Amino acid sequence: MAISDVSNIFGFIGGLGMFLYGMDQMSDGMQRTAGGKMKRLLEMLTRNRFMSVLLGTLITVIIQSSGATTVMVVGFVGAGVMDLGQAVGVIMGANIGTTITAWIVSLSQLGTAMAVLKPVFYSPLMIGIGALMILFLKKQKEHIAGQLLVGLGLLFMGLDLMSASVSVYADAPIFSEAFSLLGGNPFLGILTGILVTCLFQSSSASVGILQTLAITGVVTGNAAVYIVLGANIGACSTAMLSAIGGSRDAKRAAWINVIFNIIGAAVCVVAAFAFFTLNPAMAARRALAVDISIFHTVYNIAKTILLYPLANQIVALSGLLVKEKKEEEDSDDDESVAIKHLDERIFESPAFAIETAALEIQHMGTLALANVRRSMDAILTGDPDEAREVCKVEKTIDSMQKMLTEYMIKIENLSLTEHQKLVVNNLFYSVSDIERVGDHAENLAESAQYLTEHELGFSGTAAEDLEQISQAALKSFRYAMEARKTGNMDAVRKVSQYEEQVDNLEEELREKHIERLSRGECVPSAGIVFLDILTNLERISDHAYNLAGYVKDEM
Repeated sequence: MAISDVSNIFGFIGGLGMFLYGMDQMSDGMQRTAGGKMKRLLEMLTRNRFMSVLLGTLITVIIQSSGATTVMVVGFVGAGVMDLGQAVGVIMGANIGTTITAWIVSLSQLGTAMAVLKPVFYSPLMIGIGALMILFLKKQKEHIAGQLLVGLGLLFMGLDLMSASVSVYADAPIFSEAFSLLGGNPFLGILTGILVTCLFQSSSASVGILQTLAITGVVTGNAAVYIVLGANIGACSTAMLSAIGGSRDAKRAAWINVIFNIIGAAVCVVAAFAFFTLNPAMAARRALAVDISIFHTVYNIAKTILLYPLANQIVALSGLLVKEKKEEEDSDDDESVAIKHLDERIFESPAFAIETAALEIQHMGTLALANVRRSMDAILTGDPDEAREVCKVEKTIDSMQKMLTEYMIKIENLSLTEHQKLVVNNLFYSVSDIERVGDHAENLAESAQYLTEHELGFSGTAAEDLEQISQAALKSFRYAMEARKTGNMDAVRKVSQYEEQVDNLEEELREKHIERLSRGECVPSAGIVFLDILTNLERISDHAYNLAGYVKDEM
């Protein structure tokens, strides 16, 4: 092998590396640019399947990878954030959104007459400006813009380097024979697309490589069609690998992607084979990069239009392929639900990962709020079952604290904006405060058990006092969790009002109760329990105030 051949191989590998790295940097930069908008996209997930298709398209345009989008879908389904009906729409949209990368690659074929019109002409400038922005500017938005410029510049330079490395072999018989074989045999063409996409775990990368070869004029029209079809099927491998070890619904979401792409490819390959058989000149015609972009886009849109009415049937078919196991039917306790809801597949998008953690923290807060109510009922009614249930749920809350803390440590190591880092830190503190509320609920339940075991009780006045302060404490915590969920500043202000009310009541009721004790109107042992209850309720409102403060800090 001549030195020039080795140099061309190295050039192609280096160009491929620049192309893939550029795509990765663009994806990361665009996700960080989207930032908080991802939360609003997640909130758009309704049962309106058409909106789910649009959402899937938009997300994939942002993160530049249908594979990453479908991996997130698998994670969302496993986390209970979306159902399979919504998932099928997002998957359809993801297949449309992935075509944007092919159009970016097509820009490389512009300006064949004038070099100044080629994007690669500006690539060194984009990389230089981007690097200077990253190195010397301080604002994070400027850093992200620099990252986008560097990614786009590397993408175009990588494509140009790959094209230059291959172009010298454009007239080599091996290329014409290879693409003639792939074009004449749909099975081999599709298999090639599948294998290349599985290798790079990205249909955008495999279609981009195909377009690079097309720029040199070695790709036939029929081969391009079959390889693109295979690339779409191969993109399913990422989600299928991701679903291993996931819940039944997560596996079904991955299979929905496979079913959707296989049915679409089957219909298209029959139509394409008939068309090329009747039009051999079109089959042998050299495909341009733009031609591949057009086919890729039209195919994915047509596939979605064709199968959109059959979405429910596709979901039902996934249920037949993934049977429900008995152990899954039995795992409905809160702890197992919490485990399912913290799915690391969502790390493909840090913004969505943060929002999923916030949703689970809200769930944890709901459990803690219910436990406080339950413990006060146990105190005021003397029901021992309520007290025992508090202790049981507290174990789930402790387990959730551990899982959420570990989950957010991993999120913290992702590529985050400054605001996202602030939110993650506040979520850490929120988990700690909610866990402490759970501890205070357990303390209250233990007080209820002590009263029952020693056959103690409170006077009517003391019971009314406890009812009053407990309602204020519960409202402060409930509004704190509402503030975390909605970001509503009215809820934040109400937390502050109720927390102040609890502080005043705690001081007032403590003094009144000490007076009752001094007059001998209460049993001393019951009086000590009463004061402990006041302390725990006051601490609960303090934690509610902390939780509302974190939300206010993020505004």
